[in-house]
Amino acid sequence: MTSFRITRGFPSDARSRAAQLYWEAFRGKLEDMTQPERKALDFLERVIDPEFPFSALNRSGDLLGLAGFKTSTGSLVGGDLSDLVQSYGWLGDSWRGTLFSFLERNVETGALVMDGICVATASRSPGVGGALLSAIREEAARLHSHSVRLAVIDINPRARAFCERLGFTAETEISISPLRHVFRFRSSTTMHCPIG
Repeated sequence: MTSFRITRGFPSDARSRAAQLYWEAFRGKLEDMTQPERKALDFLERVIDPEFPFSALNRSGDLLGLAGFKTSTGSLVGGDLSDLVQSYGWLGDSWRGTLFSFLERNVETGALVMDGICVATASRSPGVGGALLSAIREEAARLHSHSVRLAVIDINPRARAFCERLGFTAETEISISPLRHVFRFRSSTTMHCPIG
């Protein structure tokens, strides 16, 4: 018997927790351009959208993890320049907006694009991440997508190995050479998992 359940979205009172989980998972990728941490968390809490993840909740209803996705109507973490202004002010928004545009994943016809998966460190019990990815695959099938697509950065080999164990294969590697000092990684690999 599992000690968690998977649901679409996340509870309305879990927005702060969802932002914290996302920050913990992607801090190494985002920290230099989003610090200080309090402003990063303020921005994430402002823009994280409960319509675009599947969540793992424990028996008490606490949020253990998220698997976000992106469609033509939105994504788990979106926002625009006005959200950056509210969190960072006018001087801090423009250069951050430009850098965020380099991380943008385009919606791809026939593929469901993932917008991050994050599981609380203390909750990395067997099955949570796999169950979240299974929910994403089921959503892709429901939407008649032929595959699920995600990007894994080179400094996270554990995530890549996890995805490969669950049926994802590496397709394209993109170097970000001149920006590697800003983002703390050198390349990103696009991975696909066929559906059906």
